[in-house]
Amino acid sequence: MFEVGFSELLLIMGLALLVLGPEKLPKVVSEIGRWMGRARAMARQFREQLEDEAAESSRRRAASTPPNTTPPEAPPEAPAEAAPAEPTEPPSKSGSDSTP
Repeated sequence: MFEVGFSELLLIMGLALLVLGPEKLPKVVSEIGRWMGRARAMARQFREQLEDEAAESSRRRAASTPPNTTPPEAPPEAPAEAAPAEPTEPPSKSGSDSTP
């Protein structure tokens, strides 16, 4: 979706060096790195909590199901080519049964 290649990063770093100067740039880069690390840690913690909750929910669901019951089975599938319910007869001609 949104890709930043090496040339774009180089351009951003060059502009940052011009705007911030060589004294402030290392401090700003280290601060940005800290913020990114915190954001990654928060995302990882959030993902772990979601996985833990999902596992706990499935454990509760399994514990609440009585052990002697089985889930309902799906109905058997119909054969691919089912035979017709009633045999088909050729259409009768009307009046052909009369005697001459």
